[in-house]
Amino acid sequence: MLSLIVFLPIIAGLIILAVPASQKQIIRIVSLLAAIAQGVIAVLIWRHYDPTMAGIIASPGGSPVGSFQLIERIPWISLNLGSFGPMTIEYFIGVDGISITMVLLTALISIIGVLSSWTIQKQVKGYFILFNLLSTAMMGCFVALDFFLFYVFWEIMLLPMYFLIGIWGGPNREYAAIKFFLYTLFGSVFMLLVMIGLYFSVVDPVTGHHTFSLVAMASQENYLKGAILGPDSTMWRTIAFIVLFIGFAIKVPMFPFHTWLPDAHVEAPTPISVILAGVLLKLGTYGMMRINFPLFPEVYHAGLYVIGVFGAINIIYGAFCALAQQDLKKMVAYSSISHMGYVLLGLAAANSEGMLGALYQMFNHGTITAMLFLLVGVIYDRAHTRAIDKFGGLASYMPVYAGLVTVAWFASLGLPGLSGFISEAFVFVGAFTSTTTRPIAMVSVLGIVFGAAYLLWSLQRMFLGKRRPDAAYDLEKDAEGHEHIHFHDWNGKLDLDARELTMLVPLAVIVIALGIYPMPIMGMLTASINKLVTVLAPVAISAVN
Repeated sequence: MLSLIVFLPIIAGLIILAVPASQKQIIRIVSLLAAIAQGVIAVLIWRHYDPTMAGIIASPGGSPVGSFQLIERIPWISLNLGSFGPMTIEYFIGVDGISITMVLLTALISIIGVLSSWTIQKQVKGYFILFNLLSTAMMGCFVALDFFLFYVFWEIMLLPMYFLIGIWGGPNREYAAIKFFLYTLFGSVFMLLVMIGLYFSVVDPVTGHHTFSLVAMASQENYLKGAILGPDSTMWRTIAFIVLFIGFAIKVPMFPFHTWLPDAHVEAPTPISVILAGVLLKLGTYGMMRINFPLFPEVYHAGLYVIGVFGAINIIYGAFCALAQQDLKKMVAYSSISHMGYVLLGLAAANSEGMLGALYQMFNHGTITAMLFLLVGVIYDRAHTRAIDKFGGLASYMPVYAGLVTVAWFASLGLPGLSGFISEAFVFVGAFTSTTTRPIAMVSVLGIVFGAAYLLWSLQRMFLGKRRPDAAYDLEKDAEGHEHIHFHDWNGKLDLDARELTMLVPLAVIVIALGIYPMPIMGMLTASINKLVTVLAPVAISAVN
């Protein structure tokens, strides 16, 4: 099932290659069917996944590193390198509670992304081929258990995203695309160097040969003494952790590596902003949990305070920047930077509560920000502007749209009863429980106040009160004397149409349902998070001693 869910979009892309470019509707339908099939398989994987399974993949005598299911493991590239001995790169995939959550999120956002792309008219064939390639790369990253395979999927993501922004984006699309590409490639180069160093430092206890297996790398007993990244190479392991962390931090994005994100979001078309915020940002923090921390646990614990400080900077700085924005889309982009700071803070807590909150925040942020960017796209389609001060009083004329905006913005704010509250609450419980992150958490709480400021202020300016004199719409009266608004150059349905409701209502239902009863997601996470914390805890104790 994992191979199928990863490569279904590629199959759809190959089918699209054979479809004439003039058959735009067929191209869209093929992509939608592939995305829906991915969603069905994701649900089947979720149904087959046993969060209580005791089976643990670990090296003999090594520490358990997680519980993986639905494993597929076969040799992919086998070479004999002479003096270096045999090299085997494996097609090694599987899921645990950490990755299955991201698989569900990716499948959901892919469906939303295809529906959101329905109005794309420019080079439709090329767009959907690149979109499907991006979908495969994202899904592959979340299930890969071989570092080389993970790196291949990670790099493949760069190509379609670069072109999707650079061709279908806004006026400054080339600048935004190149900036995104260079930032991410910069981090990828360091990742490649660390991956090679780890390969020559780790031996698979079963075969006795060097390996790219992340499972083998996560057991410290498998490292060779005297190797460049062996247990006695404190300096090199610290450097490797830092450069690998930077590679993932760029994707988060963590301050000060965040500047590519607002440009990319503002210039990207709405569907790509949805994918970028909903899934791609999560790959940064997922990489930290899957690779950074288990492979270098002693460095991770030594740097908890620093990680927490950067999380707090993200929270406060992102909220302040959002508060200063006049462009609605840029405000949402900076709010993403702020909310990913909560994930970093939860990871810095190094306990089950904090990490559980961080991973749940990753899922919730994916659904909430997808909803936010879709809503921004809706109003931009009609008004051809995203300036917050160009509206006013919209709730009277677009009540359904205003209602969904209210749900999304209050979920982003962390209102109890909505999904954002649960994850942020667990992050703060974990952060306050840890003596290392407690003072950082006390400062980070201010992010909630600033978040309320920019969200409620925007809500008031756009939807409440009366029409502004320079608004992007005109007021018209019908024969009965009732006022209506008229957007220039917009002849469609004023409030949300069927396609837009199909995208937004399911996300709103998820946000509300998981805010009331989070166990469908949190129940899958708990066992894997507890095992990860248990594996890392002895390292923390020894480091203190």
